[in-house]
Amino acid sequence: MHIYACDEGAPAQDKPLTDDDIETNWDECIETFDAMELREELLRGIYAYGFEKPSAIQQRAVKPILMGKDCIAQAQSGTGKTATFAVSILQKIDVAAADCQALVLAPTRELAQQIVKVVRALGDFMQLQVHACVGGTAVRDDIRTLQNGVHIVVGTPGRVYDMISRGALRLDRVGLFVLDEADEMLSRGFKDQIYDVFQYLPERVQVALFSATMPLDVLEVTNRFMPEPVRILVKKDELTLEGIKQFYIAVDREEWKLDTLCDLYETLTITQAIIYCNTRRRVDWLSEKMQERDFTISCMHGDMGQGERDVIMREFRSGSSRVLITTDLLARGIDVQQVSLVINYDLPTNRENYIHRIGRSGRFGRKGVAINFVTQGDVRYLRDIEEFYTTQVEEMPMNVADLI
Repeated sequence: MHIYACDEGAPAQDKPLTDDDIETNWDECIETFDAMELREELLRGIYAYGFEKPSAIQQRAVKPILMGKDCIAQAQSGTGKTATFAVSILQKIDVAAADCQALVLAPTRELAQQIVKVVRALGDFMQLQVHACVGGTAVRDDIRTLQNGVHIVVGTPGRVYDMISRGALRLDRVGLFVLDEADEMLSRGFKDQIYDVFQYLPERVQVALFSATMPLDVLEVTNRFMPEPVRILVKKDELTLEGIKQFYIAVDREEWKLDTLCDLYETLTITQAIIYCNTRRRVDWLSEKMQERDFTISCMHGDMGQGERDVIMREFRSGSSRVLITTDLLARGIDVQQVSLVINYDLPTNRENYIHRIGRSGRFGRKGVAINFVTQGDVRYLRDIEEFYTTQVEEMPMNVADLI
């Protein structure tokens, strides 16, 4: 199971992937939670959380994970991927054993904390311990909590590896290893850290990967530690942005974007809006300019301390702050149900991030609107995004407020 062991006498990972390798190979659907044969107290948690019927990815992916199969699951943002693996983990946990039995890795602290929230809520009627193992919190507290015994650890790769190295987190009883947003996790930034964590997992650990996009190079990497996974993949042209109306506003010059945004401000505050910029510096600059003009906004990016980020998210979730300016750090895993408007002040530099950003609006069939600010130089990026997602981005109509 250990990755480096694959290098000798195991040509599997050297075999180039063909399109056949990316076909879905699991079609069974279970259409109700009742039919999934889940434990009683977990079912209670699912219904108490407000779920009535499993989403498409939940109908397909829960069963193979419960059967112990390795799994690669791809589905659009906002379709319930987190609950898919949360339900699977909660069903498999032995509450009586106070060992870490499931490990979930995610790319950002916010996403890890969001996952912990969902796991706790669904497991509300089970006596279990879930811990978020993320940077920006006191190492001492982490060590104490882990030593007291937890069933499920959700964390970011750096802090999790740190806890393993210090002997505070033992993985010898882990039965299920989940990588959320696997495309980002297995791309350059985290790959080595994930391999480091992997070395400590049991030889026969079950692996599940979840993501909204699965680029070929990521599937190549998965070949190395998942010999015959169940693949539940949505082809990119089926990665619809259904229910999300997408518009653009042509802005002749970069410096006119600010006035355009200020003109839109009243429309933004009808609901809650997230505004994406491409850099932290840009987030700070835009926040400052908006505040100078007496517009109420909050902003958040990776340079801020964890405490500050938590406060801002809490205010935004509760609705006391209505407009949040941020970077792609938050494009994944920010599940704020009331957000029905996303503005790309800057178009994302990476087209995969487009779906992660605007998939934050209109979750689970709610309607949403995305507005893209487009300068002359952005036109070809926008065309590229339209082509990639086989979607149409139209010019923003005057009555956009009625659509939100």
